[in-house]
Amino acid sequence: MHITSAVRTPLVSNGKTYADVTEDICKQVEGRPTREWTIAFTISVLVLVYGTACVFYTWWEGLGVWGLNKTVGWAWDITNFVWWVGIGHAGTLISAVLLLFRQKWRTSINRAAEAMTIFAVICAATFIFMHMGRPWLAYWALPLPNTFGSLWVNFKSPLVWDVFAISTYFTVSLVFWYMGLVPDLATIRDRARSKVSRYVYGAFSLGWNGSAKTWARYEYMSLILAGISTPLVLSVHTIVSMDFATSVIPGWHTTIFPPYFVAGAIFSGFAMVQNLVLIIRVVFKLEDYVTVEHIESMNKIITLTGSIVGVAYITEFFIAWYSGVEFESYAFINRGTGPYWWAYWAMMTCNVISPQLFWSKTIRTSVVWTFVLSVIVNIGMWFERFVIIVTSLHRDYLPSSWAMFHPTLFDISDYLFSFGVFFTLFLLFAKFLPVVNMAEVKSIIKSSSAQLPKSVSGVAKGERVTAPTFNKNAD
Repeated sequence: MHITSAVRTPLVSNGKTYADVTEDICKQVEGRPTREWTIAFTISVLVLVYGTACVFYTWWEGLGVWGLNKTVGWAWDITNFVWWVGIGHAGTLISAVLLLFRQKWRTSINRAAEAMTIFAVICAATFIFMHMGRPWLAYWALPLPNTFGSLWVNFKSPLVWDVFAISTYFTVSLVFWYMGLVPDLATIRDRARSKVSRYVYGAFSLGWNGSAKTWARYEYMSLILAGISTPLVLSVHTIVSMDFATSVIPGWHTTIFPPYFVAGAIFSGFAMVQNLVLIIRVVFKLEDYVTVEHIESMNKIITLTGSIVGVAYITEFFIAWYSGVEFESYAFINRGTGPYWWAYWAMMTCNVISPQLFWSKTIRTSVVWTFVLSVIVNIGMWFERFVIIVTSLHRDYLPSSWAMFHPTLFDISDYLFSFGVFFTLFLLFAKFLPVVNMAEVKSIIKSSSAQLPKSVSGVAKGERVTAPTFNKNAD
């Protein structure tokens, strides 16, 4: 009896050579925009233009155009801010943490995830500027020299911590993303046919020559940035959670928020990566590079972080009861049975129940199920932030001040503005920059291809390679 088994599930299929990788990725950059890209870009720009007009109207008239009131002073604006910051976590985790752990399946998805991080943080920042009401005074949040009067910020305020944490996170993520692009930009530079393209990509490739010394420095730099970025994955959303946890409002004043918010951020971030990568996979015909193995690996992380979030929800209720604080208990009972009960149960259904479907390998490896469940997860994570913020505020210690929050047209339109920003930037990235890291994919071809190219394996291209065959009766 002979037993034959694959060494590992392939991460690159159909025997791609190094030249194939370059050609498949670069043709999206070098070719004319596809009809699908043009339609999507037109829609996103229209949404952006409409949203921009609404944002300027909001600034012109003041924040009274939102549905805020004397009791609910934070609502959609901060909900959207926390939601976008959370989405930005998966990019750094995929790029930095998985790089340090030498996880090869990150190579085909890290570029898109890093870009998503940067654009999501930009979208989050727009809500901070919106909520200021007077964005032209945004520099007051910086530790400026005291020459303009009493402008020193209150460093005890978690809102100031946000400024430092998010700006640091954005800067490191941007550098990490750009440095990873340099070898691929040099490849496009060398293939460019027009002088303009050669000049532009040449300028951004920073004189890359592909020498051994250059590659060695690139590897050192990647590890250093990964080491810097890894603690940022934990610190940024931890500090965002302290916006709430350092207050004394029932429903917010809890020490579980930092790890709970970090797990939720990775949870929603990976769901958004799935949505974007699956669309890119189909539109750009990258099925040989973004394989079912990549999809299944990300779904496993979604299942893990979703389960952690579910435990956090249960822990919150337990602590509210165990604390013996009447107001804390009421805050959580009100979440599940009060006027906003529908939001709470939508959150529980989307975030706790739906990810458990990924325990089934059939669903976990299905492209359609993955896309649908990832959308559901992101809807659920938006509801989580809405529940935490609005239901904790709309009923306070004085029943006479209880109020309901109802979003207005401008609450919704300003939210659409952030989608216009995000998808316009992402579509531009997908057209003018390689969405898959060619250099890193080439580095795993020898060990992660189901059909090894002749130049690599010594066998004909297209010939199936299997693991050695063993005879169980042999000595």
